[in-house]
Amino acid sequence: MAQKTAQFPSAKHYALTWGITDSYGGMTGALLHRSRAFRNLAGVNVEVLTLDDRADYAALGERLRERGELIDGLSIRNLWDDLRTRKIAAPKSEAAPIEGADRLSAEASDRVLERHGVVILRQRLDEAGAVIASDRYRDDGTLLETERGKGDKYRVVLYSPSGQAIKQWTSRWKLYRWWLDRVFAKKLSYLIVDSKTSARFIPGYRRENVVTMHLVHASHRDESGKPSLRASRAEVLKRCGDFDAVIVLTERQRAELLSDLVELNVEMNGRIRVIPNSIHLPDDATDAGHVRGRGIMLATLDARKRVADAIDAVGLAKRSAPDLELHVYGQGAKAGALQARVNKKRLQDVITLHGFQPTARQRFTDADFSLLASESEGMGLVLVESMAVGCIPIAYDVRYGPGDIIRSGVDGFLVPDGDVKAMAERILEVQQMPLDQLSAMRRRAIARAQAFSDEAIVRLWANEMHDAFDAKMMRAVADGPLMLRLRRRAGVLKRRALRALNS
Repeated sequence: MAQKTAQFPSAKHYALTWGITDSYGGMTGALLHRSRAFRNLAGVNVEVLTLDDRADYAALGERLRERGELIDGLSIRNLWDDLRTRKIAAPKSEAAPIEGADRLSAEASDRVLERHGVVILRQRLDEAGAVIASDRYRDDGTLLETERGKGDKYRVVLYSPSGQAIKQWTSRWKLYRWWLDRVFAKKLSYLIVDSKTSARFIPGYRRENVVTMHLVHASHRDESGKPSLRASRAEVLKRCGDFDAVIVLTERQRAELLSDLVELNVEMNGRIRVIPNSIHLPDDATDAGHVRGRGIMLATLDARKRVADAIDAVGLAKRSAPDLELHVYGQGAKAGALQARVNKKRLQDVITLHGFQPTARQRFTDADFSLLASESEGMGLVLVESMAVGCIPIAYDVRYGPGDIIRSGVDGFLVPDGDVKAMAERILEVQQMPLDQLSAMRRRAIARAQAFSDEAIVRLWANEMHDAFDAKMMRAVADGPLMLRLRRRAGVLKRRALRALNS
């Protein structure tokens, strides 16, 4: 473990996301990277909490460890796997008995998940494919949990290994909150909520011992770009004051989010702070070793990433730069359509769709330039990763990130949003730039990336964790007696003085 560069609060540290897929995208990658940086540079253990149904988290953990994505002190805990092995006290004898549900009988249309030949999840679907009932089981086949009903009759029931119904709730969210209480065990805990899906139940989870911080990884605005909130984020952001801190990745997004909340008459009594994503900077970054004409793009192959624009731009630039090539890494629903586009334009020898490759980021080291054509970003960390090794970024100037990272014409290029011809022109400009000028731009890109180093960003997290805790303590006594408020304030000042002495 590297020498500590930041003093984190003495507490337990967690990240919450819905789940981790085999070919996870930028949000999960950023979560894991941040957690490794916390471990390596602040010396704290981090546990990633997941809520999805997945049969092979143990095997996934082994694969992630082999790739270096998980390290000592960084682990994954899944809700359902934890409940399968957790000892849960039976209700007191005088408590009213809890009525359980009959097990679902097997039907061919059921959605079933097995582990080692044992069914651990059975879900009954309606004609539209929506889940209308669920049974979950332990690895030995005993019933763990059932979900039945609709609306105010919805019931989630938890069972002992003997089959006794021992806990019940009227929503899955209440089960989640109950589980978090058991995980945190009344100890001071910091919970960074990365997933917008998981964030939905956290505003109702207020505990004296838990500091909640919601990290917004993408644009909060809808496609219009006008003052508004995306439907998928509106419910959470309208309650942003119920988090101890909301973190966005760029200053521009913070300014627009604050403005949008005022415009929408949302009461703003919470903390909105800026902490960019970070990268581990290579020790030997150089302006040498880049193959002229070799482009790279890392993106999910969906409509939002607009890989088709990159294909078209390279096709245009190729007419004046015969040695041009583009390597695209990623997978998604548009893979087939994008390959067909490449074929139609007869660019098979120019553009290669490689699919998902865990080591794709290593290709920045020998690429000439990188492309980003997204409709929106949370930050566009891929730009920093490109710049850190001297690969020149060419990006649409979209919300959010490119304009906060790239100084156009100095360490990369910004292109008007959606302007394919302008992107092609910037690609050509890189190809035609004298070598000494291009090398100087690469060195400036490497220098710019220093602002996003793990060391710099971990220090920002440390400061915000301390400040969020202090604000939480003061907020808790805001309506209390004057003497209590003064004592809390004195405690805040004392902690700040001690941190200053130890820094």
